Amino acid sequence: MKVIGIVAISINGMIAQRPLQQSLDWTSQEDTEHFKRITEEAGVVIVGRKTYELIGKPLKGRSTVVLTKTPEQFENQEGVRFTDQDPKEALEALKEDGQGQVAVIGGQEVYSQFLKEGLLTDLYVTIEPVLFGSGVNLSVGFDRIDAYLQSVEKLGDTSVLLHYTL
Repeated sequence: MKVIGIVAISINGMIAQRPLQQSLDWTSQEDTEHFKRITEEAGVVIVGRKTYELIGKPLKGRSTVVLTKTPEQFENQEGVRFTDQDPKEALEALKEDGQGQVAVIGGQEVYSQFLKEGLLTDLYVTIEPVLFGSGVNLSVGFDRIDAYLQSVEKLGDTSVLLHYTL
């Protein structure tokens, strides 16, 4: 199964300037278009509860798996599945349903879990032209992971998209 991490970061590697900040507050329109294209192609997104609540609704045209410790607190919504499965179990369930690829869209805890378990096959990183003096790192809590650059693309006039395989 192809498991794609997709993230926008500041020049100094932050996914947000402060906790619970929407990336739309500081990312480019071109990154938004890239995000939409990749996630629609995948068909399914995996997201943590806090990030899902920040987004506030299911993403149109994509199924959503929300990783949460308390799925019973959420009402079922069309196209959204709340689960307390760990990332590996969630991927196995999707694979059993015939899913061939999935996009992991955050936040930090979810990125960290998928990286720690070695579950990402691809990572798309949009570097936006901002620096945050403090903020939320992309991920924490794992040993070194080697990534292999597949492509570099300029997005608009200011952003850069990097595609890595892991």
